[in-house]
Amino acid sequence: MLHINNLTYRIAGRTLLEDATLVVPEGSKFGLVGRNGTGKTTLFKLLVGDIAPESGSASIRKGARVGQVAQEAPASDESLLEFVLKADAERSSLLAEAETASDPNRIAEIQLRLADIGAHSAESRAATILHGLGFDAAAQARPTKDFSGGWRMRVALAAILFSEPDLLLLDEPTNYLDLEGTLWLESYIGRYPHTVMIISHDRDLLNKAVDHIAHLDQLKLTSYRGGYDNFERTRREKLELQQKMRAKQLDQRKHLESFITRFKAKATKAKQAQSRIKALERMKPIAAVVEDHIKPITFPNPEKRAAPPIIRLEKASVSYEPDKPILRNLDLRIDPDDRLALLGANGNGKSTFAKLISDRLKIDDGIINRANKLKIAFFAQHQLDELRPNENPVEHVRPLMPDVPEAKVRARVAQMGLGTEKMDIPAKSLSGGEKARLLLGLATFEGPHLLILDEPTNHLDIDSREALVHAINDYEGAVLLISHDRHLIEACVDRLWLVHDGTCKSYDGDLEDYRRLLLASRNSPDSTAKEKAANGEANLAAEKRRSSAEKRKEQAPLRRKIQAAERDMDKIRERLAKMDEKLADPDLYAKFPEKGVKLSKDRSDLADLLDKIEEKWLEMSEELEA
Repeated sequence: MLHINNLTYRIAGRTLLEDATLVVPEGSKFGLVGRNGTGKTTLFKLLVGDIAPESGSASIRKGARVGQVAQEAPASDESLLEFVLKADAERSSLLAEAETASDPNRIAEIQLRLADIGAHSAESRAATILHGLGFDAAAQARPTKDFSGGWRMRVALAAILFSEPDLLLLDEPTNYLDLEGTLWLESYIGRYPHTVMIISHDRDLLNKAVDHIAHLDQLKLTSYRGGYDNFERTRREKLELQQKMRAKQLDQRKHLESFITRFKAKATKAKQAQSRIKALERMKPIAAVVEDHIKPITFPNPEKRAAPPIIRLEKASVSYEPDKPILRNLDLRIDPDDRLALLGANGNGKSTFAKLISDRLKIDDGIINRANKLKIAFFAQHQLDELRPNENPVEHVRPLMPDVPEAKVRARVAQMGLGTEKMDIPAKSLSGGEKARLLLGLATFEGPHLLILDEPTNHLDIDSREALVHAINDYEGAVLLISHDRHLIEACVDRLWLVHDGTCKSYDGDLEDYRRLLLASRNSPDSTAKEKAANGEANLAAEKRRSSAEKRKEQAPLRRKIQAAERDMDKIRERLAKMDEKLADPDLYAKFPEKGVKLSKDRSDLADLLDKIEEKWLEMSEELEA
């Protein structure tokens, strides 16, 4: 389907691709991954001919139709369903011709072709796709101008999916989808009958929907079979092998060079020395492993633990207009160490609930109690626009640290994951991921008791998302998460709440249960029967899910103890490494023998402590595994 041959592309003196080569077979599904800024979107532009390469080529099978979401659907009086149906240009052309055609043979040809392309079931298929992306029957009949830009991006995505191009190119499609839309798209791509290339930082999407990973790194493209987890494991093994081979080769070179130096001038050994010189010249250097390490993300812990519950809702309701509640009958509590995720389609009130919890909205009825001196941090993607564009990160942080030396202000910026090279760059020139790090750091600056994250991963690549997972798990306060990133939810959250039918309640199942329920309702526009069937199945398994939820809740303290033990072991290993460096100094015993003896004893005690913690960690891990 697609052959990329020795492709090279440079922009503004910077090389993005150099002799990159990749073969994409017909019907395969490729995930294109790589750090932000490596040139993934540029590669898509090269494939569709928007820009020309410096050298090399990208050839697509002759006659193949290529489709991608270039921009959002235009705001017009045309309904969503009409817009999507128009995406199949051949069907629209044939239907228009059928209205005026008079030649019986041509009419027969038209009708035969319409039957071949499934034109008569097209409306049902378009409605199914729109429904899967979150548009019910009423919404599908409304004009596109009634919807915001994010929703019109979904309509544009629906149109491309409906047109079924032979090569489907998708660039971060989940950035404007909720979790429900993401789960549906994951299932749809898995069943898509043609070739797909998708740029994504969503691990679960890349694990479940694709069968190959193309990794753009060091200006090259490398293909791996399987999903993202298999790619990550295979690549890690490959890098470790490369590192070992390079170390072995360096030892061989050192040995050969030593022999040459020693015996080159000796007549009896001259021949052997010459053969080793030739061997050295033939030895191709193995490249050193070069990896860009992602800076960690850290959240300051609350100075003082709040008494539970930190928030309690009783029969509460909230609205934007009087007598028109968005959410009602809210009976929930949040404790100091809760890890919660909100499920529910966009428009059901997840963001409204988050605003209520963060005191950005007042309740209309009922009771909401908050712990005394409760600090809440709120992060939402739209807040990226609230950064002062002409001020750099240091200037954003300085007002929060008055009368503090400049070095300490810069140290705090560094803790946000922004290195010295980024500290003096205006916010408008930072990447989306760098802006997100800055905003996360500003939001959590005072060590909140509750951290509310509304779609925090949209501008983060996979490694930065993993850094966010570690930051959330290391954070000691409560977390309320709204995200379409399934991996983030599964790695960080203990309990699920479902925002649906005008209220928010605890959800007994796990994400896999929710996925099955969702797909049953979204794979057909006739959702009522499907939802009833899915709900019936869910009711039959309710006891099992409740049991699973209780087990997860019981396991939460054990998981936290395991994580604390892992942190303690890492700290002890660092201390042991520093002690070993000091003990390796021969001057220590010669000049300070007493200090050397004490240091040896301290190291022995610390090693014993590490053994005890490791033993306890193993016991807890086995208990959790059981």
